[in-house]
Amino acid sequence: MKREYQEREIDRHFAAFICRQADAGEVSELFRLVVSLASGAIGQGSSCLNLPEIAGETIVIDNREVRLPSFDALMELLRSSSVVSFSGRHFRPLVLDAAGRLYLYRYWQYEQELTKTILRKAGTSFGNIDETVLTGGLERLFPERADQECDRQKKAAVVALHRQFSLISGAPGTGKTSTVVRILALMREQKWGMTHRIAMAAPTGKAAARLKTSTNDLKNALDCSDEVKSAIPDEVVTIHRLLGTYPGSSRFRYSAKNPLPFDTVIVDEASMVALPLMSMLVTALRADARLILLGDRNQLASVEAGSVFGDICSAGSEKQASPLSDSLVMLEKNYRFQAGSGIAEISRAVNSGLERDALSILKSNVTSGVTWRELPPREEIEASLTQTVVEGCQGYLDAASPSEALERFDRFRILCALRDGFYGVSGLNRTIEKILAREGLIRPADTFYRGRPIMIMANNYAMRLFNGDTGILFPDPEQGGVLRAFFPAPDGGIRSVAPERLPLHETAFAITIHKSQGSEFERILILLPPADSEIMTRELVYTGITRAKKSVQLWANEEVFCSAVKKRIKRSSGLIF
Repeated sequence: MKREYQEREIDRHFAAFICRQADAGEVSELFRLVVSLASGAIGQGSSCLNLPEIAGETIVIDNREVRLPSFDALMELLRSSSVVSFSGRHFRPLVLDAAGRLYLYRYWQYEQELTKTILRKAGTSFGNIDETVLTGGLERLFPERADQECDRQKKAAVVALHRQFSLISGAPGTGKTSTVVRILALMREQKWGMTHRIAMAAPTGKAAARLKTSTNDLKNALDCSDEVKSAIPDEVVTIHRLLGTYPGSSRFRYSAKNPLPFDTVIVDEASMVALPLMSMLVTALRADARLILLGDRNQLASVEAGSVFGDICSAGSEKQASPLSDSLVMLEKNYRFQAGSGIAEISRAVNSGLERDALSILKSNVTSGVTWRELPPREEIEASLTQTVVEGCQGYLDAASPSEALERFDRFRILCALRDGFYGVSGLNRTIEKILAREGLIRPADTFYRGRPIMIMANNYAMRLFNGDTGILFPDPEQGGVLRAFFPAPDGGIRSVAPERLPLHETAFAITIHKSQGSEFERILILLPPADSEIMTRELVYTGITRAKKSVQLWANEEVFCSAVKKRIKRSSGLIF
């Protein structure tokens, strides 16, 4: 089998650096290539290079073919190297384990620390739970219903209170947030509850703001005392902010040597958290602190290396002997969509890899909420998009105030699989700008214009703007109509920034499905590119579809769509629980 390998500049430089550290007699073109492949694996989302998967294959690189030797030969090549540590016995830049996983040392260390801490917490229970108080709280906060899903939510609450580690997984609408708000109430009702220190975090500012809003909305309806309601925390921060960043440094304030001052830490949208950040968070917890992870195991994993949430779910649900089995609860019933909902049906079909069933649902025009359209050719895309774009954007562009514009903007969004190219974010944002300018809805003569939606692309802690935050350029009625960039504030209000002071950002009429994680929109239009690629996977399609609350339009070619639904993300990892 031949495998195309696009060697990045960073992979080439890393391999050259490692070769300079090795003894002269060890360096060969094969050794250099394997090291480059290990670096490339990180760039593709894996935490290691899995040698059994590449042994004996032909690698096509720079228009030349290199036939890799057998697994045993690769193992011998690496085990005899002075820059490779076998199973981490020595501090060396590369680590090789007995299963043939080749790591950059830092990623091997992340996995080791994460595995050790999660397993220890999963095996540790709290002995300070007043079971009588808990039972009463469970009956009150989780009243019996005809369906059995309430039992799963109740089980999640029991697990979360009793164990140092728990994980709750479910699709959007299965009640993860409502369950965790009830868990917070149950904690506060314990005799130690009012002094219990709780932190809530999410990977992005957008996800943090959503969790904060949902928590505030849900806690007021709980069947508990006003004292308990008022004690349920409503502050939600990004994980980076929780760990505390130093200006101009990648180091965090809190670590194993300086643990976080919290008794319970709750992380929402945990499937988005990459291996390095999850490892740093978990190792920064106090030894007796409780960790609760919320997420959807079927969503896209993080953009960076690792698929920690999915690996934990797989270990706990598929291996009966796993110590994690009693710490995991999977929520299944969807309360957002009624029976027969098109979004619910299509997401289930995609998640199950049933591409023909998914296509049939999309094309049936009977089920409400989902529609299919064959992807228009390039020369017709502008005309085809015009009606949808105008209908989706006119409401917020006609808004009378910045707050109204922000609220209306979240009603509709176009999602893409790719960043670059005509059918990617860059190309479609230009097309949408052209459509709206032609219709007289925007005047994009300058970089900054009224109604331009923007997405922040880099964290800026000084300005409290973070990667993924979305805002709109709009006249400020309090400053004589001066153009400002308005963003939702954590307290539910809005705040503004002078456009000239914005950190790295880009136009956001259309965004990637990756960037849409942690967000929800009433209506979405998903455009898949005309050609298949590695990035086109089941998880990508599922994540895009489940961003919608009311309706989904999907424009694609049948072959590309079916290929994506059949294809799963495959990331190499050594996380073993």
